[in-house]
Amino acid sequence: MASCEATPVEEVTECGLCRNPVSSFCRQCEVNLCDSCIPNHLRVKSKTGHVIVNFTTKYDVDDSCYCESHPQYECSSYCKTCEVPICFHCTSHKSHQISKLSDKIEELLKGIARESDRLQSFRHQLETVLIHTTKQLSSLHSFYQKRKDEVTAKGQEWYRQVERTVKNLHQELDDLKKENEAVLLKQKGEIEEMIGTAVEMIRKATNIQTSKNVKQMEKFKQVVEKRETLKKITQYNFPTFHECKIDGYYLQTYFGYIEKMKERKISLFANKFIPDTDSGRKVLEVPSVSSVIDTGFPADKNNNRLYDMAVTDDQKVWMGGNSYELKLFDLQGHLHRTVTITTQGMYICMYNKQVMYSDQRDNTVKKISDDDTVVTMFTTGDWKPYGITGSASGDLLVCLLKDDQSKAVRYSSTGTVLQEIQYDSQCQPLYQFAWYIAENVNGDIIVTDFKKKMAIAVDGLGIFRYTYSGKSNDDDHSVATDSVGHVYVTEYKGNKIHMLDRDGRFLRYIIPEGGIKNPRPVCMIGDSEMIVGEEKTGLAKRIKFL
Repeated sequence: MASCEATPVEEVTECGLCRNPVSSFCRQCEVNLCDSCIPNHLRVKSKTGHVIVNFTTKYDVDDSCYCESHPQYECSSYCKTCEVPICFHCTSHKSHQISKLSDKIEELLKGIARESDRLQSFRHQLETVLIHTTKQLSSLHSFYQKRKDEVTAKGQEWYRQVERTVKNLHQELDDLKKENEAVLLKQKGEIEEMIGTAVEMIRKATNIQTSKNVKQMEKFKQVVEKRETLKKITQYNFPTFHECKIDGYYLQTYFGYIEKMKERKISLFANKFIPDTDSGRKVLEVPSVSSVIDTGFPADKNNNRLYDMAVTDDQKVWMGGNSYELKLFDLQGHLHRTVTITTQGMYICMYNKQVMYSDQRDNTVKKISDDDTVVTMFTTGDWKPYGITGSASGDLLVCLLKDDQSKAVRYSSTGTVLQEIQYDSQCQPLYQFAWYIAENVNGDIIVTDFKKKMAIAVDGLGIFRYTYSGKSNDDDHSVATDSVGHVYVTEYKGNKIHMLDRDGRFLRYIIPEGGIKNPRPVCMIGDSEMIVGEEKTGLAKRIKFL
């Protein structure tokens, strides 16, 4: 039996005037036309005229630009006054500002290219966030299981402590029982002895009452009168167990609590212009030292003197060292100002043209006002603040440490937490001891880790970018960046500065003429000079390397 298959019927569009099969289309009137109706349609008056095209290509992109006033003619110029393309028949625009249409097209194409690049960058950022979010999802179970294991371990610790407490109390009761038993046995013996003596006296008194021997009576009377009766007896109370009431809130306070998940908005950097690091500038083979500043800080027990620096907008440098003072020098080494602070100047930065520092004694971030008064900006709770830097967005980035945890936090000027950076995409800790911190021009946040002995970079969203541990895996100390995205890390024991590109790739060492000894703090002076502090000598050297 033959099968019956449906034959596809080609869709036929009718003419908008006579219902015949369509062959053309008028763009201006937006009507379908057959071949016979085209002449009649062209006779119909229209303010904008008629543009007849083949029906099959009516939806194709037309590369031609037709004049709105004269649709039958292509545009050749652009009226900047009216902001419309025009043809050579548009005489009404003669007194206006006219340019070539090709110039306007080039301008628009450049704008479209910029927006396309911006969207492409935005797309890359979203893809990075997507990968990060996907990895977080895959690691979520292990992360929360680890937190549960921590709670379990805390519970087991408490169980062990409770068992120790119960055992100690049992032992204390056993010891008290022995002591109580010995006291009562002694008291029992003494009472029994006194009872025996009293019985003997009573027996003698009974016997002597039948006697007529006056001398024995007088002698016994004296003995009986001297025998005192017991007026007081010691009693002992048994120990009592004073049970403390279990307070759930009190228990929670000392056991620990879960910090709820927080939602914070983090800005994307897709609209940010990032200059090209490949600017053709060549680093000097032997960088030169143009000036040396003797900060004059005293030495501590390890002979350390200079800890940190911060460059001002007017090319001066704040110095912090082994002293409860911050000193302001110009680049020639002249001291301009000395301010007394509440701790040693180990971590300082510039923020809104004022010098700031972190204080580990009371977990605060402080600033120096114009009249040299120390002002507390905000506290960091039970986290100790270390490295600190201002960001391009006007926020503050601070390295924090608590027990075996470490993180980088973005604060507003009022101390509001805007962003916390602590874990990677696998929910593993990024830092062991976040020490010094800097922000790069592309939004990267670079932290040197005191324990890991490396620099760790994340992007502006806190997503891991790269690590750099140096060629010799030696101590990394301070970190700085320049306006084109280079990263500079001081190597304390290696007596040099590492220069990296914005992706953490090693470019070269910077070792000035005459060398540099135990470099710790580093700050940029423009893009061709830096100032580096020697921790043990207390000298700060201005180095020209481009």
